[in-house]
Amino acid sequence: MAEGEVERTRTRITDPQVMRALAHPARIEIMEQLGGTDAGVTATQMASVVHLSPSATSWHLRELAKYGLVEQAPGRGDGRERVWRSTSAGWNVGGDGDEHPETRAAEQELVDVYLSRDFARLQEFFAREHHEPKEWRDASLLMGKSLLLTVEELHEVNAAVQKVLSPYERKRRVADPPPGARPVAVHYATFPTEGLPS
Repeated sequence: MAEGEVERTRTRITDPQVMRALAHPARIEIMEQLGGTDAGVTATQMASVVHLSPSATSWHLRELAKYGLVEQAPGRGDGRERVWRSTSAGWNVGGDGDEHPETRAAEQELVDVYLSRDFARLQEFFAREHHEPKEWRDASLLMGKSLLLTVEELHEVNAAVQKVLSPYERKRRVADPPPGARPVAVHYATFPTEGLPS
């Protein structure tokens, strides 16, 4: 590990205050972008990604730092820039299903913001799809499947999908991307659609 790097693990967010702090489209985007690189970024660099001013982006970064989701990274150059990085390799939310109603409400709020953001990106792609090169249109996919699985099989399916995607994660390739590579969003969800089996 290089100097200044820290070993990061996935974070499980169970505190409703932290969930509410994260429940903003720009903050979710910031977390996604920081999670996709080991290099720190400045508020100015992040501003163009989240389509906000550097000062607004800096405010969101400071708010995320209050809750331990991001931190200042070692400075670069003359040290006048404030550089930020994620404190974890990724995050998910929720506990064991028996949380306090406030926690469940905060979790639902965060999930709603996350899904709204993802579906907005999906709708935006299809609105501009005809402007995309044919090879990218042909390679893009919107798919739904209905599976019949046991809980053990669902774990196996999820692990298999994660294994397939892992070598292509942005964080692993951003330092030396192959020619023609573009950021690609993958929205993947598995969940039971009907009541418990009898």
